Amino acid sequence: MGAKNLDVVITVIAVILVVLVWIMLYDSNRFVVRHYFLRDQRIKKPVKAVVLADLHNKRYGKENERLLQAIDEIRPDMILIAGDILTAKPKASLETAVDLLTKLAGKYPIYYGNGNHEHRLKLYPENYGDMAERYEEALQKIGIRRLVNEHTVLEESGICIYGSEIDKLYYKRFGIQPMDPEYLKSLLGQPSAEKYTILIAHNPDYFPKYADWGADLVLAGHVHGGMVRVPIWGKGVVSPNVRLFPKYDGGEFTLGKTRMLLSRGLGMHTIPIRLFNPGEVLEVDLLPGGEEAGGSDEGK
Repeated sequence: MGAKNLDVVITVIAVILVVLVWIMLYDSNRFVVRHYFLRDQRIKKPVKAVVLADLHNKRYGKENERLLQAIDEIRPDMILIAGDILTAKPKASLETAVDLLTKLAGKYPIYYGNGNHEHRLKLYPENYGDMAERYEEALQKIGIRRLVNEHTVLEESGICIYGSEIDKLYYKRFGIQPMDPEYLKSLLGQPSAEKYTILIAHNPDYFPKYADWGADLVLAGHVHGGMVRVPIWGKGVVSPNVRLFPKYDGGEFTLGKTRMLLSRGLGMHTIPIRLFNPGEVLEVDLLPGGEEAGGSDEGK
């Protein structure tokens, strides 16, 4: 290859790298609202939910004003949290998470399911000190009850919301650990067939197990959309468990009668990359009636 051709190649590579870095910075500081519509005959009246996952202490504007504005524009009946609003990091501040939740709790009912980062705070006090206790105290003070292998029934709407917290074993890297068929039942009990059952389950890898357990709708996160998404193909590249092209990377999945809405999350940690993969807020309309689903998205 001649010197002139080499210069051209180097210039092209440099331009591509600059463009990719610009897109990464752009995607890392914006989010989209994706709107889903789900119907079921057991739902007694329309309910609009906002789903947040994997914020990891990210701020969208001063004091998260852009995120708060987007949620207010949706005007939800409730907010469902699918875990990892904060990041488990020694001596990290709880301020971003608590400030956001305080503002939201003043306007909307919040049902909070833990992710692996909230769970980790409790498991390793030798690393995180009293962060778990301080976070729980802050949530109780603002009236948020976490659903830790518990459920709550919304009688007026015919909806039952479960929050699951599975063992750290199921978050191991480089593979998916087998889950005993009775494991979820031992944690959560058996759901009622008379209610529309929402399961907040941070880890999407066990979607078949959630479906077997009896969930109608699973709300998950954890994978961050695969961090980098391949243009046109749209597939996420790598999961936090360090698996390439994870099966469940983001969007809607169906197994039998069970649907899973997998949030691509809002923040980042450890490897702070989002490329062709902006953050995501889910707007979910739960409606009375027959089977129907749909979705759309809007940038913010």
